[in-house]
Amino acid sequence: MKHANKLTKDIFFITTTVVDWVDIFTRPIYKHIIIDSLRYCQKEKGLEIYAWALMSNHLHLIAGAKEGFLLSDIIRDFKRHTSKLITKTIETENESRKEWMLNRFEFAGKNDNKIKYYKFWQEGYDEISLFFVEVFNEKLNYIHNNPVKAEIVTEPHHYLYSSAINYASGKGLIDVQFI
Repeated sequence: MKHANKLTKDIFFITTTVVDWVDIFTRPIYKHIIIDSLRYCQKEKGLEIYAWALMSNHLHLIAGAKEGFLLSDIIRDFKRHTSKLITKTIETENESRKEWMLNRFEFAGKNDNKIKYYKFWQEGYDEISLFFVEVFNEKLNYIHNNPVKAEIVTEPHHYLYSSAINYASGKGLIDVQFI
């Protein structure tokens, strides 16, 4: 069996999910917290994004870290920051689901000594190392087709909150690197 070309960098397919699969990313205010935080991590923390899609309750990334940075540290800091900012925003915004969501996040954090008030993200994250271009492309297609499969859009590049538009020669919300 012939193998695809090997990637020359450490690149990972990552999924991080909101506790109890709460559909929080249905409102633009919460989506933009994620977008702004990813941009910050790119600029200041060494995050390299190759692909991404923000769904209603989880985030997919194909990502790596610049030399001198650890991807696990970047994701940890990203999750900590977005967790605090999103729960604070829920508390201060006119959010019809406020009580229910904060109760879910409080309940999820009660048995975790690291959590002071609310646990927004599930513990850890799913990470798959992408060694081969063939596997990279498989995960890239999976990410970009996720909004189509969820019947949010009919074409991947029509979904604003993903990198599919970048791969269709457009300008997306987040700059991505191409292999």
